[in-house]
Amino acid sequence: VQLQASGGGLVQTGGSLRLACAASGTLSRINAMGWYRQAPGKQREQVARITSGGTTNYADFVQGRFTISRDNADTTVYLQMNSLKPEDSAVYYCNAERRDSISYWGHGTLVTVSS
Repeated sequence: VQLQASGGGLVQTGGSLRLACAASGTLSRINAMGWYRQAPGKQREQVARITSGGTTNYADFVQGRFTISRDNADTTVYLQMNSLKPEDSAVYYCNAERRDSISYWGHGTLVTVSS
């Protein structure tokens, strides 16, 4: 499984960005996809997740501001980020989970929110 993330960039406080993660390869075992982020000096943390059944989960710090979704082919996952804050600045990573708990990671995409 290969994951290609895109959509990061520089935005002002209160602005919006939309990240995309395109998955390719053998996807039949993928049970969920999601987004994580890692800011300098901090641990990687989960931001949002969507299962193959469509169930979504969000970290408390993005509730009501971020929305995770996927395309009909289940090959691309999006993260719509609204009302961005400087503390949202981080490298955002796409993740895909197999049913046997093996995970795949894409290269990160940098999000910078200026104050």
